[in-house]
Amino acid sequence: MIRILFYKSDQGVRKDLALSDLPEILQDPDGLVWVDFEDTPPETDEPILRENFGFHPLAIDDALQETHVPKVDDWDKYLYIVLEAVYLNGETKFDDLSVEELDVFLGRQYMVTHHNRPIPAVNHLWQYVERDDRTLRNGADALLYRLADEVVAGFMPIFEVLDDEIDRTEDELFNHPTTETLERIFSIKRSIVHLRRIIAPQREVLNRLARDEYPTIDARARVYFRDVYDHLVRQYEITESLRDLIGGSLDTYLSVVNNRMNEIMRTLTVITTMFMPLTFIVGFFGMNFFAPAVNLRPWTDSLAFAFSLVIMAITPILMYWWMRHRGWF
Repeated sequence: MIRILFYKSDQGVRKDLALSDLPEILQDPDGLVWVDFEDTPPETDEPILRENFGFHPLAIDDALQETHVPKVDDWDKYLYIVLEAVYLNGETKFDDLSVEELDVFLGRQYMVTHHNRPIPAVNHLWQYVERDDRTLRNGADALLYRLADEVVAGFMPIFEVLDDEIDRTEDELFNHPTTETLERIFSIKRSIVHLRRIIAPQREVLNRLARDEYPTIDARARVYFRDVYDHLVRQYEITESLRDLIGGSLDTYLSVVNNRMNEIMRTLTVITTMFMPLTFIVGFFGMNFFAPAVNLRPWTDSLAFAFSLVIMAITPILMYWWMRHRGWF
């Protein structure tokens, strides 16, 4: 799908344009054009980008064929910017993240966006500028700022879901930790590391847009990109905090499991220790109370049998009392 939005102060926002109208509206010095390519084949996009906008073949190839980390390239008359948008496929599925590369070409009077799948940030901004043209009045660099701000804002719901999931995992650790708890910990950690790898280079992109001088970005607009950069710095710090929290949860899980194992071993040791005297008594006397092979009548009559039973009954009780008195359990 290719959609075109054209703004001019005396005409307002127009979205009823076709691809054949591009050469004309791009020549209008007072107009602003936003062309969005979504899930379109490269053989369709390449002629439009090359013939109508005059982009360099390498920049077009980067946008259509290759996958990059966030970056910004200065081609003098336009900027080529790569951002990565992250969003949840569900409302609470922290491990079901979608990462979509967003390629942006920014000129003085146009912005071109290219992505293979729908991106909520792009759709939200498109609907916003259709209703309110104040952003379009300030030029293409203001439109890019709003787009970057929408992309960065899309990280916050993910952080909230991850934070809630960490809290739930910590509660489960002290109540009834299972192997599913450990799997969830590693899934959360993997999601956090993934976000960190995206935010770090994207932070540098916004830093360059905020501090470097580009012909297509007005000097007065750089302060707005600095605001987005500050948001990314804060989000990077959040990923560090979440990573520390989930690392602590993993340590807690291992401690709880080790403590439980120690409790089990202590219980088994107590049971074994309590029955050791009984094993010794039975092994020593041989329990030969019935039909002895030799004349051991004094040791095998009813009195001796009853006495042995009393000893075997009292011994575990005395052992239990003695271990409790020593504070072993």
